[in-house]
Amino acid sequence: MSYLSPLLNRHGAVQAGGLDAGVAAHYGDPNREQRLLAGYNGKPGTAVVDLSHRGVVTVTGPDRLSWLNTLSSQSLTALEPNVGTELLLLSIQGRIEYDAHVVDDGEVTWLIVETEEAAPLAAWLNSMRFMLRVEIADASSEWAVLGSVAEVPEWTSHLRWSDPWPHIGAGGYSYAAVPEDRHPGLERPWHEYLVPMADLEAAVGVRPLAGVWAAEALRIAAWRPRRGAETDDKTIPHELDLLRTAVHLAKGCYKGQETVARVHNLGHPPRRLVFLQLDGSQHTIPAPGSDVLAGDRKVGVVTSVAQHYEMGPIALALIKRNVDPDLPLDVDDAGEKYVAAQELIVATDAGQVVGRKTGFLRAPR
Repeated sequence: MSYLSPLLNRHGAVQAGGLDAGVAAHYGDPNREQRLLAGYNGKPGTAVVDLSHRGVVTVTGPDRLSWLNTLSSQSLTALEPNVGTELLLLSIQGRIEYDAHVVDDGEVTWLIVETEEAAPLAAWLNSMRFMLRVEIADASSEWAVLGSVAEVPEWTSHLRWSDPWPHIGAGGYSYAAVPEDRHPGLERPWHEYLVPMADLEAAVGVRPLAGVWAAEALRIAAWRPRRGAETDDKTIPHELDLLRTAVHLAKGCYKGQETVARVHNLGHPPRRLVFLQLDGSQHTIPAPGSDVLAGDRKVGVVTSVAQHYEMGPIALALIKRNVDPDLPLDVDDAGEKYVAAQELIVATDAGQVVGRKTGFLRAPR
């Protein structure tokens, strides 16, 4: 049976679909919910988002961090308790198979993933255990996730994953067309709290709730890619600027590393993530999966779209790398066209990085 959050019983709740089926898209006033989530007039946000449909996988045992380090794109051997990071599990061809939000509490490593990824991820990790001292479990039915922009003082007893985006991590590299101190992701700190599923309603209490539409609008405005939205079966990390938070370029061997290194040092990613500001004169927004056109030529596809409370309709799209960044684009949703102004996320010349004399590749500061 598909999961349905008990918070869908709250007044005004309208269930979401797609990746977020099972929780509320909104509670009757999406724009107000965005303001309460983001904060306004200099005040921090007060709303929280029900993400209890997310998958949660736990890894225990003394070898857990060194073992995950050998499997993933991220360096985890020195991960401190309660410090959030992100890892990718890649195919041999360097394509993204899993993207996990990672936090360790000193005894357990917690992996927060999309709903449908928890069971297959747990099964794959179990198949890779061999003789190591690790235990893996799909704990999605026991633990809920709640999201917020501001830290929640009352939840200090709950384990928290804080999104490293958009800061460039150790061993990471920025493919963005803007410097780190001008990245729009700085306006959206993001936290995900792990709460026992049985305590979900009590933890929220009377605190204002925002639906996932509000969270998605802020995510898109922050240029933050999401597994299952910005990814397909061909996506490599470079296309989404995920080398900044999810890849350590100087760590040891892992599956897919050859592609990561080759594209970074010798080539260019074939596609690039782009932010689209859509014409707001229409009363609708295009659906994810809509074609992105340059004239009559298809150059990409819309991956995420939302109505932002300040900017109006916005979207993320994955387009061909060599599309002129000054070119006006159109979005075609089954014949309904929307004019789109593109804003660079991943630079058109990203890739072909030359290492420093030390042999290490460092993020520009």
